[in-house]
Amino acid sequence: MAAKELVFSGVQPTGNLHLGNYLGAIVNFVKLQDTHNCIYCVVDLHAITVWQDPTELTRNIREVTAAFIAAGIDPKKHIVFNQSQVSEHAELAWVFNCVARLGWLNRMTQFKEKAGKDRENASVGLYAYPNLMAADILVYRATHVPVGEDQKQHLELARDIAQKFNNDFSDSIRAHSFDEKFFPLPEPLITGPATRVMSLRDGSKKMSKSDASDYSRINLSDDADAIAQKVRKAKTDPEPLPSEEEGLKTRPEADNLVGIYAALSGRSKPDVLREFGGGQFSGFKSTLVDLAVAKLGPIGAEMKKLTQDHAYVDSVLVDGANRARVIASETMNAVKDIVGFIRKR
Repeated sequence: MAAKELVFSGVQPTGNLHLGNYLGAIVNFVKLQDTHNCIYCVVDLHAITVWQDPTELTRNIREVTAAFIAAGIDPKKHIVFNQSQVSEHAELAWVFNCVARLGWLNRMTQFKEKAGKDRENASVGLYAYPNLMAADILVYRATHVPVGEDQKQHLELARDIAQKFNNDFSDSIRAHSFDEKFFPLPEPLITGPATRVMSLRDGSKKMSKSDASDYSRINLSDDADAIAQKVRKAKTDPEPLPSEEEGLKTRPEADNLVGIYAALSGRSKPDVLREFGGGQFSGFKSTLVDLAVAKLGPIGAEMKKLTQDHAYVDSVLVDGANRARVIASETMNAVKDIVGFIRKR
C-alpha cells in the first residue's frame, strides 16, 4: 500500500465564489489535471464550523461544484465530490483528534482570526477543523496539496500529524506489513503570480465575499457587463505603470491589477510590465477588461446553466463520492488495524 503521487484539495461552499478563489485555487486545479491524479472536494463539513442556513448550504455546494466543472475540471477523469458523502473523513479526523496535541492547535493563527475576541463562544469544530483538514488529505494518502499562503500552517500541521501517527504506531505499522511511512508527508503546491488576489477597492485587503461593496470583487457568476464595469471602476493611482516589478512595491492597487492580468494571461508580472510599463492605467484597464471578459465570461455563463441542472450536479457528486470512498475506506480499514480496533472482515 505504498503512496502514489496524488493531489487533494478542497473548497468551502460558503457562497459567492470570486476571482480570488479562481486565481488562487481553481485555475491551478485545472492545470494540475494534466500532470497528476486529482481529487477535488467541496468541504461541506468544514463549512458548518460556523452556522449555515441549510437551504443556502445546499445551493452553495452545487455552486462550487458547478464552478469546478465550468472552469474546466473533468469529473470523469478526476474525482469531484462533497466531503459529507464520504464518512471516512470524519472517522479519520477523530483518530487525528487523539494524535494531534492541544499545543499544536493553539498555535493556529486562523482560529484566532476567525474566532475573534469572543473565543469562548466559537464552536469546537472551528478550533479542531485543522485536524479534519489533515484527515481530508491523508485519508487519500495524498502527496501534494495546492494551497494559498493562509493555509500553509494547516498543511504543516497535517505533516506533523502524519509523522506522529507513523512514529506512535511504527511497531503496529510494521506488524501489519505496511510501509513504515504509512502516511506520506504532503507537500504544498503554490503556483502562479496571483495566488493572493486583493480587493478592487483597497489593494491592502484580500478580495472577500464578505466585503460590503460588490465592486470590491469579481464574482465567478458575474456576466460580461458586470466584469467590465468592475474592472473599469477598480481603484488605481494617477501615476503611469512602472516598467519594473520594484516599482509596484508601494502601489498595492497597481500591483493587484498587474497580478490579475499576469495570472489571467499566464504570464509573469515582469513580462506584463515590459509591455505596459510607462503607459497610463486607462489603456491597461481597457486591455484587462477584454482579457477578464474573455476568460471569465464563459465560466459565469456555464455556471449559471449548471446550477439550474440539480440532477446533473448531484449525479457528479454521488459518482465522485463513490469513487473517493473506495480509496478512503482502504486507508481507514488499515488505520483501524494499525490502531488495534476490531472490524468486520
